[in-house]
Amino acid sequence: MDRGTAIKNISVVRAVVGAAAWIAPRPSGRLFGLDSGANPQAPYLGRLFGARDVALAAGTLTTEGEAQDRWLMAGLGCDVADAAAGVAAWRAGYLSTLSSVLVTAAALNGVVLGLVALRDNRDASAAVA
Repeated sequence: MDRGTAIKNISVVRAVVGAAAWIAPRPSGRLFGLDSGANPQAPYLGRLFGARDVALAAGTLTTEGEAQDRWLMAGLGCDVADAAAGVAAWRAGYLSTLSSVLVTAAALNGVVLGLVALRDNRDASAAVA
């Protein structure tokens, strides 16, 4: 997969998941096995996540070069933290194994796509130098 494809894939996923989490936080949470009905604050938290992902998608899609790399690195940091949070939630017992696998896998997908995009840009820069 090349940089452009990785950027398109990660941006589309971020935009769709983020918009869905903001527009319909409870149903979106249920897709990941989260019991959003048991927590009255869940829609607020879902919307925070949704706004973040839409912003990361927009930033990545509307920039190029070093600025785009900064957006990709910011997204990568968020995805690593999200994956760690999924594992921590499972270990603490407040996410089921299935939910933990779903949220952690989604975050790791972002990690892989972000690394591919960043690697391809560094490879291209090295070839020019």
